[in-house]
Amino acid sequence: MTQKNTSPKCGYVAIIGKPNVGKSTLINRSLNKKLVITSRKPQTTRHRILGIKTKGNAQLLYLDTPGLHTKEKNILNKYMNRAARSVLHEVNVVVWLVCRNQWGSDDEFVLKNLKQVTTPVILAINKIDQLKSKAELLPFIDTLKTKYSFADIIPISAKANLQINVLEKAIIHQLPEQPFYYAADKITDCGDAFVAAEMIREKLMRQLGQELPYDTLVTIDALKHKSKIVNISATIFVSKTNQKPIVLGTKGNRLKRIGTQARLDLEDFFGKKVFLQLWVKVKTNWANNAAFLDYFGHTS
Repeated sequence: MTQKNTSPKCGYVAIIGKPNVGKSTLINRSLNKKLVITSRKPQTTRHRILGIKTKGNAQLLYLDTPGLHTKEKNILNKYMNRAARSVLHEVNVVVWLVCRNQWGSDDEFVLKNLKQVTTPVILAINKIDQLKSKAELLPFIDTLKTKYSFADIIPISAKANLQINVLEKAIIHQLPEQPFYYAADKITDCGDAFVAAEMIREKLMRQLGQELPYDTLVTIDALKHKSKIVNISATIFVSKTNQKPIVLGTKGNRLKRIGTQARLDLEDFFGKKVFLQLWVKVKTNWANNAAFLDYFGHTS
């Protein structure tokens, strides 16, 4: 009788794709915990974020990356593209997430970058829950098969939790046999301050209009753990003086809503009460200020 291989498998998995295709939702679903922020606005993710999933004898080290996009309006956008491209040469498996029956210039841009690497690529076709029939997907799959030699093609829905286990099995199949890099109960290597800043920024993305969220930056001034509470003080930077009252809202009501919503998510993440203080400051054209971005870890 053949013995089942129980050697540990571990490796880095890059989740790539154009903006707003569901990369962050996929990682949160696999981790079964909210780690990466999400919104309907494209280019929500600005950093490479590590999510750690330990499943049996396998450890999947997910790297959520900024969406690869053709428009580079400022230094921050250039950094985001550079961060997304660089992981392709550093990982063991690439999961390319595309949206069902949709293809555009940003997808072609991703494909162009993929052709420069030899890493196994799994194509995950997202949002299949929105299809009336699975047969609708077949011509799309046939077309994509002609564009690249994929290790696997798996239709999924990150939001509806469809076929995520199938995708995980396909990823594990491609991972090298080696010991775990992290303890089995660890879900990220990101520090608490980073997670706090991101959760606050998510609420800004959801509360504000189409353009203003991209002109905001959140920094953590202080974060202190006590036995039953976490005290957090954070600053929201905007690019223009007239943006500050928009973030504050009438009598500070919008800022209060942002703070309340962020605090609830942070309490869920930390598992205890959170006292959150928010401030709003103006830093003119911060997204094109390389020294400012570098100081807060956005261009390293």
